[in-house]
Amino acid sequence: MTTVLLVDDQDLIRAGVRVILDAHADIEVIGEAGEGITALDILRRTAVDVVLMDLDMPGINGVETTRRIREQYGPDRPRILVLTTFDHDENVLAALRAGADGFLSKGASPSEIAEAIRRVAGGGRALSTSAIDALVGHLAEPAVPPSDPQKEALFAQLTPRELEVVRLVVRGLDNAEIGRQIFISPYTVKTHANRAMMKVGARDRAHLVSLAVLAGIRP
Repeated sequence: MTTVLLVDDQDLIRAGVRVILDAHADIEVIGEAGEGITALDILRRTAVDVVLMDLDMPGINGVETTRRIREQYGPDRPRILVLTTFDHDENVLAALRAGADGFLSKGASPSEIAEAIRRVAGGGRALSTSAIDALVGHLAEPAVPPSDPQKEALFAQLTPRELEVVRLVVRGLDNAEIGRQIFISPYTVKTHANRAMMKVGARDRAHLVSLAVLAGIRP
């Protein structure tokens, strides 16, 4: 059973998400909070697997709440999945830098929300298509925030071909599209991508994209 804490300042949103999650026997909502301070208080008293976090809230916002959770509890538990209306590039990047494990738009379908919760609870990452597009769009801007030196060191291990594949993954291309662009087979693309994920410690492609962005990898 995956336990979830809902954090959103809108009562109707929390009620709607609870209805969605109550339909899944393997997911249990064990608490709700309308702002970050209340969420932190609940976490001090209750063990939670996943915090489903809004960003735009009164008091401390979702990014700051995420940062405080990571400072207090470390990188593993609770896992944090952002669910927000505001999926602009700066919000995605800020949430990931603060320690979020996934980022979904509130336009996500009920099945996408449930699957994302399962994925992050299992140690993976979950990024919606709009979040990935926002990250790629952010990297295309002239001014890019400083990269994380620790993440840069991870990607320094890659071969030139692996790094080339990673850049194309960040652009959102699939294996077949990457293969056509650099004249190798989709199977070989997959092999390079898997090796890159292994070297940098990425659990899946979404995690690889988020690590690459934090390392300053440009598409």
